[in-house]
Amino acid sequence: MRHLPARTTTGTRRRVLGALVTALLCAGGVASPAVASTAPDSVSPHLGNGLALTPPMGFNNWNSTGCSADFNETMVKGIADIFVDKGLKAAGYQYVNLDDCWAKPQRDADGKLVPDPVRFPNGIKAVADYVHSKGLKLGIYTSAGTKTCDSVGLPGALGHEYSDAQQFADWGVDYLKYDNCNNLGIDAVQRYKTMRDALAATGRPIVYSICEWGSNKPWEWAGDVGNLWRTTGDISDSWSSMLSILKQNLPLDAAAGPGHWNDPDMLEVGNGGMTDTEYRTHFSMWSIMASPLLIGTDLRKASAETYDIVTNKEVIAVDQDPLGKQGKVLSSEGGRWVVAKEMADGSRAVALFNESDSPQRVSTTASAVGLPEASGYTERDLWQHKTYNTAGSLSATVPAHGTVLLRVAQDPKWAAYPSAVESGISGSLLVQAGKASTLTTTVTDQGRTPALQAGASLSAPAGWGVKALSKATAASVPTGESLRTSWRLTPPAGAATGSYDLKLTSTYRSLTGERVTTELPVQAHVVVAPPSGSSYLSDLPAVSSSNGWGPVEKDTSNGETKAGDGSPITINGIVYAKGLGVHAPSAVEYYAGGACSNVSAQAGVDDETGIKGTVTFEIWADGTKVASTGVLTNVDFAHSISADVSGAQVVRLVVTDAGDGNDSDHADWADAKLSC
Repeated sequence: MRHLPARTTTGTRRRVLGALVTALLCAGGVASPAVASTAPDSVSPHLGNGLALTPPMGFNNWNSTGCSADFNETMVKGIADIFVDKGLKAAGYQYVNLDDCWAKPQRDADGKLVPDPVRFPNGIKAVADYVHSKGLKLGIYTSAGTKTCDSVGLPGALGHEYSDAQQFADWGVDYLKYDNCNNLGIDAVQRYKTMRDALAATGRPIVYSICEWGSNKPWEWAGDVGNLWRTTGDISDSWSSMLSILKQNLPLDAAAGPGHWNDPDMLEVGNGGMTDTEYRTHFSMWSIMASPLLIGTDLRKASAETYDIVTNKEVIAVDQDPLGKQGKVLSSEGGRWVVAKEMADGSRAVALFNESDSPQRVSTTASAVGLPEASGYTERDLWQHKTYNTAGSLSATVPAHGTVLLRVAQDPKWAAYPSAVESGISGSLLVQAGKASTLTTTVTDQGRTPALQAGASLSAPAGWGVKALSKATAASVPTGESLRTSWRLTPPAGAATGSYDLKLTSTYRSLTGERVTTELPVQAHVVVAPPSGSSYLSDLPAVSSSNGWGPVEKDTSNGETKAGDGSPITINGIVYAKGLGVHAPSAVEYYAGGACSNVSAQAGVDDETGIKGTVTFEIWADGTKVASTGVLTNVDFAHSISADVSGAQVVRLVVTDAGDGNDSDHADWADAKLSC
């Protein structure tokens, strides 16, 4: 699904059915293909073209430039140079892929595609030759419809599959992304098979990427059609979007393998809408899912931290493991995810992922991830680049939205490494300016050998008070035991509301004398007590917020791109002066402090979505769902939703996409109020 708010907020896709399909096909001079049989409800056979035996790695310009003027020949050649100069090629990246807007709006007199002479004055072949000269490969884009997804109306390949495929081959193209816009309602399986056959007929090896947004469950039929297939709608550069797509892709592990991969869309790492912690989670989880790794940020402007993330060779090795397994979900209770992936050397990659908004302990065991019983194991932290021994427990206190990625193996030489030590923190990280709160930290030995001369220290921003209330050192911490320390934490009286970085540092010495230091970053949130009486939520500071597209808006609808680009909140013709405008999937948290009794709102899909938009509204109190609207669409009047939140410290407003993707899911919490 190509969701392009800059072009239209109501979407650009329409499906025309029945007789209208036939009429349009005839008018456009496109031969109507036969209708394919229904796809089986199972994993399909494999394409077997010998390509993409590990998930493709490369770059695609769409998430950073879209169809802006910045997308041109100079940029593409510059990206190829960067691949070589910045170590991306050495890390395994090889495809430099062009997305939409590379072509002129009209074909030539012979029906051939014509590259945009302004963007690509020397043509696509010249670009391919340059990319190939760097030892890299070139990818290109079109759609399995009459036009591509851009609103200008660039030519699609429907009815021109063999001609277009031959042009791509003649230009030296190595990878085709085949989108799904303007498809006239023609059977997806048939359309994508036709291009498969057209690519094969060229005789050139071209990786075939099916981009039909998961609409027709391609994991059930595309294994012998393409090398990879999108499983979801488009990703956006937000935590909620990435998380929603992750959850949709994780259950599809049975369909993935060498030459046939689930594709949860391109990477957003470095585009600025998430924190570095969230971007490391994004990269970790895409890797453990054996997903294609297509960088979507403008590498000419990327930060050192972005390069550190996307060139982490130990994480990339998880993605590129030749066994080709997608990780399996072992548990996910309370947003504490354990995902394990079998590796070709018999080890296991293990992701300990914390979906929640506060630090959580996530744990499993070597046995649970599929390793045989042994006297000891080694665990390699793929972000710390350090190896430890463990008795079999695999656990970590994971920061909010963070992931600890381990590679665990049965290893007779486990004793050569220091014990794995888990640093933990408990207690409320919601604090008020000038008021003391109490936290407890733990340093727990998970290894086969004791942690000697152990210590803990807690650091906070300048001006904050931090005092240990119990011992913070121990001569020895045996296997399975902990050094536990209480701390008094006091923000300064003038501290503004918002998030502040804390850090728990644990130190210890191994039996071999190695000194080990580990750090656990956490965030404290300075909050204010809610006022007495009834208050509009749009007038109160949120503790946190996430949104599918654009920011959460106060007193306007969601305009999808930047703050302040919305319109008056309007649900079925009724305009509301107050409220929150969001885009599914969305979550907004407010501090209640145990002093509030009720949350209420008029909930509905904003009129600006036209006929689109399908969502559910939910109210949560301290991790418990206390109210839900059920599924609402654009035709529904505003739904009154209210919930008792007595005693809750945090109230959370959630909007989901109702399970059908988030195209045009503009949701309004009109007249949203908190009563305290």
